[in-house]
Amino acid sequence: MARLIFLGTSGSTAVTSRQLRSSGGIILQVEELQLHIDPGPGSLNKAKEYGVNPNHTNAILVTHNHINHCNDLNAVIEAMTHAGLEHRGILLASKSILQPTEGHPFLTTYHKSLLERCVPLEKNHKIALDLVEINALPAQHTDPTAIGFKIFCPQFTISYTGDTVLTPELLDGLTGSDILILNVPYLTKKAMGQNLDMETALHIVNAIKPRLAILTHFGADLIKADPLIEAREIQRITGVQTIAAYDGLTIAPGGWETLKSPVKGY
Repeated sequence: MARLIFLGTSGSTAVTSRQLRSSGGIILQVEELQLHIDPGPGSLNKAKEYGVNPNHTNAILVTHNHINHCNDLNAVIEAMTHAGLEHRGILLASKSILQPTEGHPFLTTYHKSLLERCVPLEKNHKIALDLVEINALPAQHTDPTAIGFKIFCPQFTISYTGDTVLTPELLDGLTGSDILILNVPYLTKKAMGQNLDMETALHIVNAIKPRLAILTHFGADLIKADPLIEAREIQRITGVQTIAAYDGLTIAPGGWETLKSPVKGY
């Protein structure tokens, strides 16, 4: 059994501060393995609300050091390790999370000591974790050490871009994804070369042709325009089933054929 659970879909500080959307990250459950990706503000509250037990988390994956992606990292480690009673769990993260770059690393020395292992990842690094293999995807963002993740599971492959612009290297890395999760904060080209917008998301989905594309990490303008309408347009043009994620969305990977399409006739 596998499940994807979106604990939050906020893509900007403005959205998070006004709580238009939460920013708790994404949970991937594959059989006995539970991964928590990008635990931003509200991770534990939303985990409880959506029926996720943080004590069952085996690994935390963090793409970069911005607050919407790692604010609750230490709190999630406390929950995962029962406040240090169990020395367990793995952290896979960009170098900026683990090592001083600009300012200080988000991971405290104490919380690092609670973990079984910490692995700073750079693009194209690979690590095996039980039944899955996790590859670090290249990213180009204001955090120069930012990465994305490509997760090879026994029955499917999920790619998560994190925050990045589109590069030929990224497009190559996303090839072969069954499920493609795109962080799309912007409706139009306002990203100043640091994030995806809807036009770029359309290009990626059309090029990769995954079984399922999921849009998330929305900014205020995009929320106002309605991400569902944008997802419908991408699906209409590409023919790829496309979903605009919402807080609490739960998907069973591998069961995309049974998902209700957001567009009539597709």
